[in-house]
Amino acid sequence: MTGTLVPSERSDRELSQDPRFDTAIHRRPTRTVWAGEVPIGSQHPVVVQSMINEDTLDIEGSVAGIRRLADVGCEIVRVTTPSMAHARAMKEIRHRLRDQGCTVPLVADVHHNGIRIALEVAQHVDKVRINPGLFVFEKPDPGRDSFSEAEFAAIGARIQESFEPLVSTLKDQNKALRIGVNHGSLAERMLFTYGDTPRGMVESAMEFIRICDALDFHNIVVSMKASRAPVMLAAYRLMAHTMDRAGFHYPLHLGVTEAGDGDYGRIKSTAGIASLLAEGLGDTIRVSLTEAPEKEIPVCYSILQAMGLRKTMVEYVACPSCGRTLFNLEEVLHRVRSATAHLTGLDIAVMGCIVNGPGEMADADYGYVGKTPGVISLYRGRDEIRKVPEAEGVEALIALIKEDGRWVDP
Repeated sequence: MTGTLVPSERSDRELSQDPRFDTAIHRRPTRTVWAGEVPIGSQHPVVVQSMINEDTLDIEGSVAGIRRLADVGCEIVRVTTPSMAHARAMKEIRHRLRDQGCTVPLVADVHHNGIRIALEVAQHVDKVRINPGLFVFEKPDPGRDSFSEAEFAAIGARIQESFEPLVSTLKDQNKALRIGVNHGSLAERMLFTYGDTPRGMVESAMEFIRICDALDFHNIVVSMKASRAPVMLAAYRLMAHTMDRAGFHYPLHLGVTEAGDGDYGRIKSTAGIASLLAEGLGDTIRVSLTEAPEKEIPVCYSILQAMGLRKTMVEYVACPSCGRTLFNLEEVLHRVRSATAHLTGLDIAVMGCIVNGPGEMADADYGYVGKTPGVISLYRGRDEIRKVPEAEGVEALIALIKEDGRWVDP
């Protein structure tokens, strides 16, 4: 027989060496990039970030928005700076935050023809994000459908001339840069040359990366955002492959842009972000929801915890309930969660019956299992510790956690 062996035809050793059957996530090796005091890279935990939606000219409102994000665990905060006035406002925003003891790194978002804005705001933030499709923005000529090689190169020269001062400034100040490509805002010459494709997105980023490399600046993070998860997935995979082949081991910032709101926005973001994390891609993430920014942070941490990349909350293991369930599982899980959600780093299982309970929750620190009608069995790991009346179950679980010295008051 020729061709690829199916799993049943392969030896145990072959299967153990196949990354498709490895339960661990092996992150793509990247260099460390510092945003303020927060390291981004494969040797560090995946970083969670978001963006305020206040107008930066509203200094008091912006400070409050940044504080709200920092208070719920956001580790890097982005702020839009569409004008010189907005860029200058960042100085006062940063000053007020530091006076209040808030040291969360700040990122300035710069778009259309942004060199003057970027040079100003670089003095007041830890990282600057530029959009390659808009950094040197020229409206397309009506009816144009192509660029000659000479025109392509001439625009590239203007980009380099405009971009180099910012790179030099960031290098001198030891600050970071995000080269943030958006599928919806590719430069016209990239669209005409490569089409509306992930390849065009990658080439757009690589043009800026090569300029940075020529200036020996490497404090770079790259993003390839799109509003459709399949486009986003393809772009990030191609970007990682292209950079690694060229010897550029820069971290990736993951996100599905404009994901929407509610359940679908969360599911759409998770589909894109988690898929890449499972492949080892991604060093910082943002879930972009059409909701209050602080609602993005729990989703980010939930994704990272589900993928086994960070543990910042209690992991609850609970069966979906069936005809064997001996109590109101949804109600009990809610009560257990309400009592223990403030804890960190524990796995707690709530299982409806004894049939699958002990086996399915074997990796949990504590288990709450319906033993017989009206009776709850409490487990520590695989060991049954005691049986208690159902009405006393949650209080007994808390007592067991306290006995082990793993309880902290809310």
